[in-house]
Amino acid sequence: MDTSTSVITAACLRADIILAEVTVRDAQSHGELLAPTLAAAMDEAGCVPGDLRRIVVGVGPGPFTGLRVGISTALVMGHALGIPVVGVCSLDAIAAGVGDRYPEFIVTTDARRKEVYWARYAVTGGQFARVSGPHVCRAGDLPADIAALPAVGAGPQLYPESLRPGVGPRDVSAASLGHLAAREDLLLAPDPLYLRRPDAVPSARTPSFAPTPR
Repeated sequence: MDTSTSVITAACLRADIILAEVTVRDAQSHGELLAPTLAAAMDEAGCVPGDLRRIVVGVGPGPFTGLRVGISTALVMGHALGIPVVGVCSLDAIAAGVGDRYPEFIVTTDARRKEVYWARYAVTGGQFARVSGPHVCRAGDLPADIAALPAVGAGPQLYPESLRPGVGPRDVSAASLGHLAAREDLLLAPDPLYLRRPDAVPSARTPSFAPTPR
């Protein structure tokens, strides 16, 4: 499952075989849509939670709320079912869809605040490797050598003046996450890659609950 971008995506795999994949586009309703998306994927695959043997979750980078929904759901399910939960960088899942089109490229996703999350990849022998990142910055602030590379993900549509469009997925595929779980070099702890502080922060004022003197 992945909730790091404007899509909520879930898939069921048996080894390398994709049994089902369900994706819903909604940038604001991850909390409401993830559970029914998971249920729909399992229904389509003909399985129930007790059939699951491992959970793979995209750990971002991504906005605070979306990542929190996906990772907390994965951890709760893993605990309830007694099965392992592993993380995969969500940008890696997008990179997996590029194939061997380019020797080098970048993956860029929407970080809001006019910024992008990005990582640089190199392809050798038909297999990609992340060689830099993930990072976050304004698209226009990318170093010239990075901005000159083909860019996949949502970034080129959002900032065409700063990024060179490449051929590849716009969003994360949960099926790609599942496939990448076979690569031990890509597995991470199921901890969110926030890269920056959340937009919502507590007030600096500490409320006082002491009784008002009379």
